[in-house]
Amino acid sequence: MSRRVLKVGLIGGGAGAFIVNPHQKAIHMDGTRRIVCGALHQDPKIAMSEARKWPYPIKGYPSYDAMIKDQKKLPIGERIDYAVIVTPNFVHYDPAMKLIKAGIPVFCEKPLTIRATQSENLAAAVKKAKVPFGVAHTYLGHWSSWVCRWIIRSGKLGKVRWCDAYYLQGWLATRLEKEGQMQASWRTNPRMAGASCCGGDIGTHAFMQMRFVTGLNVRTVRGMIETYLKGRQLDDHFTTYCTLAGPTAARGGARALIRASQIAIGHKNDLGLEVNCEKGSLIWRQEEAEKFTILLPGEPERTYWRGEMGERDEFLGRLPAWIAAEPTIPAGHFEAFHDAYRRLHNAFEADVRKYNAGRKFACDGSKYANVEDGVAHMKFIEAAVRSAKSGKPVKM
Repeated sequence: MSRRVLKVGLIGGGAGAFIVNPHQKAIHMDGTRRIVCGALHQDPKIAMSEARKWPYPIKGYPSYDAMIKDQKKLPIGERIDYAVIVTPNFVHYDPAMKLIKAGIPVFCEKPLTIRATQSENLAAAVKKAKVPFGVAHTYLGHWSSWVCRWIIRSGKLGKVRWCDAYYLQGWLATRLEKEGQMQASWRTNPRMAGASCCGGDIGTHAFMQMRFVTGLNVRTVRGMIETYLKGRQLDDHFTTYCTLAGPTAARGGARALIRASQIAIGHKNDLGLEVNCEKGSLIWRQEEAEKFTILLPGEPERTYWRGEMGERDEFLGRLPAWIAAEPTIPAGHFEAFHDAYRRLHNAFEADVRKYNAGRKFACDGSKYANVEDGVAHMKFIEAAVRSAKSGKPVKM
């Protein structure tokens, strides 16, 4: 398989956008990918100015339409190998659809769109075009997330009974949008963010962490969507009680509390997951993502650290070779947010290279979220909002 450096294009990311920074660092970490062009802002003049400010020379475009039109004319090897969409939510759907139709793989920030119908349209287009598509659920890229997934799905703790998936922040505890703070301004605007601020922004991460690790799907949602700050257009506190189904669920099904808050003062990016199974429990926290904890009846807790797990463990047995080989630095040298993104881009790159070579690729959600996961998190958000309005559970 060719190991030429893949060409990556950016849509969005200029004028102080936050999320482009971890993406661009992750893209360059392995030395096998490089950003070569970008349509970095909706204002053509700012877009071109931002491109000229890039740390090294890239080709700037005044719009994503101009970028896609130019790139799709080029053969594979000369055009961009994939595009990364790092715009606000309401500017995900149109460029993603145009890239898919141009046969260019897409790695898109979450949530996938602002309406579930749009995400379903994208999924249908991806299926028709047979093109790789990834959704940037960052925290799936932690090595510990992959190990936790393997533990639960391999049945080492038995069937799943209960999950508590949460993401707590405090940054919207004041009306930052009233002060003109860019992130707060668009995330609390329903036209730009969709039906939910807190749920769409971080509730989707809690939902996806649970879904990725356990393999369970949400069947019904009872939602309580709240806005604590007067005058705010969208929610800043998001709570759901869910029924779950799937091959890892205990007889009679499993249940979950999937919740998020952006007014929890003192919390930063506190994403966590606890899975209670028939034989024991698993605890994972994003802010301590170098480790996870296993709790077994009548035994001391077992805490496992990245880089400190041997080839064979008394409880876990032998780790799959691809998981055991993944850590690249010794324990105690902590990985971070950028490393999680790097792992996602690296996994996506493998599928893009197969696509370029005309070979079958997986894009199956086992290492990064795919378009079907994006559809699922959009349906989850909309079901929670409908339930909150009606006061009744809503089927997914």
